[in-house]
Amino acid sequence: MCRKFRQAVTEVGKASGVGYNTGLVVQHNELMREAPVGDFSFRTLFFATDHRLRAGYRVAIFFLLWGFGPAVVHSVLERTLLRFDSPLWSWWQSVALNLVRLGVILLMAWWTAHIIDRRPLADYGFHFSAAWWLDFGFGLLLGTALMALVFLIAWLAGWVSVVATWRTDPPDMAFGLAFLAPFVLYLVVAIAEELLTRGNQIVNLIEGLSPLGYVTAVFTAWIISSIIFGLLHIFNPHVTWVSITNLTLMGFMFGLGFVLTGELALPIGLHLTWNLVQGNFYGFPVSGKMQYGTTLVAIQDRGPLVWTGGAFGPEAGLLGILATVAGMVAIVAWVKWRYGDLSLRRLRVR
Repeated sequence: MCRKFRQAVTEVGKASGVGYNTGLVVQHNELMREAPVGDFSFRTLFFATDHRLRAGYRVAIFFLLWGFGPAVVHSVLERTLLRFDSPLWSWWQSVALNLVRLGVILLMAWWTAHIIDRRPLADYGFHFSAAWWLDFGFGLLLGTALMALVFLIAWLAGWVSVVATWRTDPPDMAFGLAFLAPFVLYLVVAIAEELLTRGNQIVNLIEGLSPLGYVTAVFTAWIISSIIFGLLHIFNPHVTWVSITNLTLMGFMFGLGFVLTGELALPIGLHLTWNLVQGNFYGFPVSGKMQYGTTLVAIQDRGPLVWTGGAFGPEAGLLGILATVAGMVAIVAWVKWRYGDLSLRRLRVR
């Protein structure tokens, strides 16, 4: 009787898609998969057709790692190994912490690229070659020239006056050595922010927006990443919506170098000297902050806020917008001369 009952249940299970195993009725393997409702399933909510997480989730994961990973390491080191108060030690501590921060960010980026994005880290814009370094050098020169233009206009207009030269922080340190701290800081800032908002976000957002068509996806991803770049500075000192808008435009300039070359060389070089020369050559505030007192030229700003940006620095004024527009024109001219066209197809996207 028991055997006949089992046979009967098994036959019913085969007919209905439900299997029978060791006396227990279990779902058939096919029913264990996520059941779609129309064309929707819980799997498609999280995963794309290439079996990777959807682009929005990939971007969000790296954003969280990028933001919290270095902050946690920084806090632990500052509270344990680096608890000293002398000015000289504070200087060395800042250099060390920034280098650690860069190492953590690159480690997070490598893990995200390989595990989450399933691509080589180089596809974020690190295909090192002679051409890569040439673009990097152009970026360095361009950022230097743009900030020299900002200073020259402000000085000729009488909006700034030079009050000191070769100022160092700490005061008893040689200028070259003191200058190392802001250089390391802005190198880390340039790599970290370009890796996040250009390398990771633009590439992934283009893939996520691919149904719009390639060119539309590129421009949409470019705009979104530029807005995110602007909003990254929303808690900076002396910030206003004008400065956030201007920073968004500057993010668009940095992004231009990426979408036209497919590499982070030009935007990293430009970003580095844009900040470094602005703050530590000519003494302007950088995004509302005065990072270290070491500067080639110390200035007093008496110009109109609408032009100089006041306490936030040129990035909040018309001088910053002028430099940004000039920078975009120069990038287009460089890429046209170097590559022979203005193609958007150099990005490594799937």
